Amino acid sequence: MRRASLQAALSPRSGGAWGGRRLLVFAGLLLLLVLAFVVGVGQGAVSIAPLEVFRALAGLQENPIVTDLRLPRVLGAVLVGAALGLAGAAYQGLFRNPLADPYLMGVAAGAAFGFTLSISFAGMVGAFGGALFFASVPGFAAFGAFVGALLAVAFTLLLAGGAARSHDLILAGVVVGSILTGLSTLVLLLDSDRIREVFSYTLGSLAFMGWRGVEVMGVALVVASPLLLGLSRALNALSLGEETARSLGLPLPRLRLLLIALSTLLTAIAVVYAGIIGFVGFVAPHILRRLVGGDYRFLLPASALGGGLLLVLADLLARVVARPTELPVGVVTTLLGGPFFLYLLWRARHA
Repeated sequence: MRRASLQAALSPRSGGAWGGRRLLVFAGLLLLLVLAFVVGVGQGAVSIAPLEVFRALAGLQENPIVTDLRLPRVLGAVLVGAALGLAGAAYQGLFRNPLADPYLMGVAAGAAFGFTLSISFAGMVGAFGGALFFASVPGFAAFGAFVGALLAVAFTLLLAGGAARSHDLILAGVVVGSILTGLSTLVLLLDSDRIREVFSYTLGSLAFMGWRGVEVMGVALVVASPLLLGLSRALNALSLGEETARSLGLPLPRLRLLLIALSTLLTAIAVVYAGIIGFVGFVAPHILRRLVGGDYRFLLPASALGGGLLLVLADLLARVVARPTELPVGVVTTLLGGPFFLYLLWRARHA
């Protein structure tokens, strides 16, 4: 049985490959994503008919609401959701923990601290940065969030003594995240005028997503996605146990570092442009694992598509539930993801 599992994990022709079920799942995801995309571009404070959306996208008529506001926002939702879904699936495979998510290594807390610290000192840098990352938030603060996310992961690795043991990495990530959250709170207490801005950032929003964000997020996915997909068979081997992976000659510390680096890159850039959006990177891999199986050759791309679809739908709900105002998309994903998490706990307890 173990030999059969090992062959299924590593053979490029194993597992039925693109069987009928998997093809249907991927086709369904693509179709739903296209439909959600069109509806997402058309709906908001002002509703636009699908025909007008198609005409604007085809360049047959001018509609600044479609081309300048909603199109980059919905595209950004697809890309950010895909990044979180892909990173979440990679982390769950790396740590062999179905509760792992893209923020496990302290990325969210680090980004929030970097953003808080930077925006508190934004007046000291004047016009520096401008729209380096996205127009509505000073480039200095966005850069601070990105650096904070990377430093949080670096401190986690340092505290864990490298990437030799998954258990140490998880504990170190929790410790670093707690410390940085406390530091963010301290900075806000010293500069209470910034509480509203930081609070809005930590709730997550795609309202500030522009074409620059779409470009940077797209480049990050183009760079990281093929590399993560190339590690899918290594993740398959790791899912059979660390001893099995070592027996196959896999350099586990280097493999962990590479997976962490790629996942952190995607997550950090997503957090810079969209704030902290919870549960997408946790829920998408869970749902898709039940549909396409645990083979990471299929689970990784499916999680990316599923994450994009979930975030587009969540952002659509955030814009239409309370229109003409809108809810933070992070609130919507938490309200939807929280019950799902409770369901998983109930299912595990009664299994």
